[in-house]
Amino acid sequence: MTRPLHLLIATTALGSAVLPAAAQEASTPYMLPEITILAAGETTDLDRSGSSVSVVEGYALQTPARPVSAVLQDMPGVTVRRSGPLGTTASVSVRGAPGQYVPVLIDGIDVSDPAAGQPSFDFGGLTGTGIGRIELLRGAQSALYGSRAVSGIVDIRSLRPTEDGFHHSFGIEAGSYDTLAASYGLTYRDAATELAFSASRIKTDGFSARDENDGNFETDGYDATRLSFYAARHIDDQTTIGLNGFSTDSTGNFDEFGGDTFGTPGDEFNTLKAYGLRAFAEFTTGSVEHDLSLTRYRSDRISSSNGVADAFDGTRTKLSWQGATDIGAAGGRLIFGADREKEKAEGNGEATLTGAFAEIAMPFGPDVDVNLSVRRDDHSRFGGFTSARMSGVWRARPDLLVRASVGNGFRAPSLYELFGPFGDASLEREDSLSAELGVEKRWGDDAHLRATAFLLNADNMIGWDDRGTDDWSDDGYNQVEGKSRRRGVEIDGRYALAERFSLTGAYTYTDNVDSTGWADVAEHVLTLGAETTFATGTVAGLSLHHEADRALDLPSFATVDLSLSHPLTDQATGYIRVENLLDREYQLNDGYGTSDRAFYVGLRAGF
Repeated sequence: MTRPLHLLIATTALGSAVLPAAAQEASTPYMLPEITILAAGETTDLDRSGSSVSVVEGYALQTPARPVSAVLQDMPGVTVRRSGPLGTTASVSVRGAPGQYVPVLIDGIDVSDPAAGQPSFDFGGLTGTGIGRIELLRGAQSALYGSRAVSGIVDIRSLRPTEDGFHHSFGIEAGSYDTLAASYGLTYRDAATELAFSASRIKTDGFSARDENDGNFETDGYDATRLSFYAARHIDDQTTIGLNGFSTDSTGNFDEFGGDTFGTPGDEFNTLKAYGLRAFAEFTTGSVEHDLSLTRYRSDRISSSNGVADAFDGTRTKLSWQGATDIGAAGGRLIFGADREKEKAEGNGEATLTGAFAEIAMPFGPDVDVNLSVRRDDHSRFGGFTSARMSGVWRARPDLLVRASVGNGFRAPSLYELFGPFGDASLEREDSLSAELGVEKRWGDDAHLRATAFLLNADNMIGWDDRGTDDWSDDGYNQVEGKSRRRGVEIDGRYALAERFSLTGAYTYTDNVDSTGWADVAEHVLTLGAETTFATGTVAGLSLHHEADRALDLPSFATVDLSLSHPLTDQATGYIRVENLLDREYQLNDGYGTSDRAFYVGLRAGF
């Protein structure tokens, strides 16, 4: 099937599901909130943001054994590559750019691995337990967030109190591959104090990381415990101090590249002990609102194979300050700040990145908002870089919005790329340019159709270089010739056919031009969902995920998932979910296995 025909069919299918109608479905797990946390450096109404933003919260996250990567996969522009079952490596790319160009923040803490070859966050073992909200901001964001914010940012927020008093939540889930997961959450809020705590535990025997259809036979299990907390004290109307953090302790099995072979130990495993801490203070002096924070992230990772263990230990410490004040009489805002970040990797040295930025958010009349951001960064190894971004939104009508943005970005070379066994201390930064133009049409409060065209160009890339020899010991990281370009279209929408029946959909077309080794993504990715609520309160959901014209000559595939939930009491809900309902054979990553048809049953309660 040709590209234009693929695009026409997918667009028509999605568009037909999102025709004008009044829509209201209070129980839907995928809703567009009224605010964005990331897009302008501070909480902003989505109607006043020129950035492409997707948000998931609520029940879509409250399944203890469902990976967060599966939630992100339903968003436009996102591609997930997993190397086996839960606990094996999983990466998330946005608009075709690999994971090292998509910073991930958990409770305000950057959780990319400082000791990794090309630092990114491994989504392989993260489930939705204890998570209250996920926001994906697409497009170049280096003008606000510095290095690596090239194609987007993922912001994950743990459990937070939403009501006064004590509240408890509990979840348990069991199912295929001897999976058992449980979670507990506690929140408290009064006029001066906010507290939250969550704990989760998951254990699964899994399946073979290398595809069992290729003769692999050993199961690769996963065992993990995660804790998180949040505490804030409102000293007065203008001052708040707080502390939040999390810890993760996990062990996951994987397969050697050659797969399972009789007579080999079959003892490959990864362990991870990681924690993050953030102390913060929010206060006001005169007309300026301040946000001061100190974060610390540590990751101790061990990879063991055939009795040989390699340790990868890294830390990231960051001090940041942000100020904001009103400017002009029309409701403009000036946001400014500075930060200093130090990364260390055991055996591979350290580097410091210092930055300062300013952003002007200015309305032009009642219907237009424009944001202009400029940032200067200085890296202790390669020098300085200036990034800028401009975005705007035009509310042509109350139900019709036009958004546009353009900006540049950069990625500093990692410590491993600079000083690792295959590194080069003379490496320079990577550069990029990103632009987008989008239109959003709304019908009522909960029906919409969005279409966004995007472009991402990157050059001066860091890639693997064989140095033109047959001796692997000469190989290493180097600045490679050529450019990578991603351009395409994202479409997503929601529509309620009736009071108790709703449809959702997302489609992404990506045109890949790559001469530098970026991992290609599928040209066509389509996700469709349907949800209905019966008079008994039972909610049934069906979702389809389809990828076509994939890289590495991987075949196209389509999977279908099913979910059913029913209120047992006013405070408890039981549910069943079925992954890969049609039992399709497919691969997300070349040579690595995926789940057969799998059944899970669970209970969640709040009191």
